[in-house]
Amino acid sequence: MQDAAALLPRLVAIAAEAGARIVEVRQRPHSVEAKADGSPLTEADLAAEAVIAAGLAAAAPTIPVVSEEDAARVAPPEGATFLLVDPLDGTREFLGPTGEFTVNIALIEAGRPVCGVVYAPALGRIWQGAAGLGAQAGDLPAGGDAGAIAWRPVRARPRPAEALVAVASRSHLDPQTEAFLAALPVGERRSIGSSLKFCLVAEGEADVYPRLAPTMEWDTAAGQAVLEAAGGRVTTPEGAPFRYGKAGAGFRNGPFVAWGAE
Repeated sequence: MQDAAALLPRLVAIAAEAGARIVEVRQRPHSVEAKADGSPLTEADLAAEAVIAAGLAAAAPTIPVVSEEDAARVAPPEGATFLLVDPLDGTREFLGPTGEFTVNIALIEAGRPVCGVVYAPALGRIWQGAAGLGAQAGDLPAGGDAGAIAWRPVRARPRPAEALVAVASRSHLDPQTEAFLAALPVGERRSIGSSLKFCLVAEGEADVYPRLAPTMEWDTAAGQAVLEAAGGRVTTPEGAPFRYGKAGAGFRNGPFVAWGAE
């Protein structure tokens, strides 16, 4: 088992450097290509990937790394310990005006995200969390000093019996998720991009985040680590544990629901 207390500050520093690089690219003309699946790939994706790969090689040289931009190269055995990275989650938000994109880095042990960092550089917000250590949030402008963050603890709130606050994808809301939300006593719905939805639930600003449309493991692992460290949970719609390390399935997720505290 890795020492999460020692690893987390290294992950925060790496995410901070990657986030600063993304913002630098976003502020000037930059290239955008199309991947094989039609999704956009920007110069910022590749720049952040390079920063994170170098940082993790120095911080945790013995732990395999699975990243969105290089997933085909690494396939850890089932149950193995590995790092899971999305260097730029929310590329559509990066290309748009909201700034609701994140850098996601998580440590997976035995199929579970046990610690993670989510950084939203354009918003100047960062979250960290680890099993047994709780979750914290802080302010970090792009290019700021990651070692000087004034961390504050965050905690998911108990789920109310009615008037739930739900968060949903800004770009990928599907009919199945709409039907799931319609069956809940939702009083308010918020739409937001990237893994920020997990962080809203972790901070007690929302109660539920369902996603029945396809996602990839690197989209969700860091957010799940933060949320579960804050007292929430992520399960399948049927309530089963939501697992990681599905290399044989191309690291593709099934449907999930992220809940606040019970």
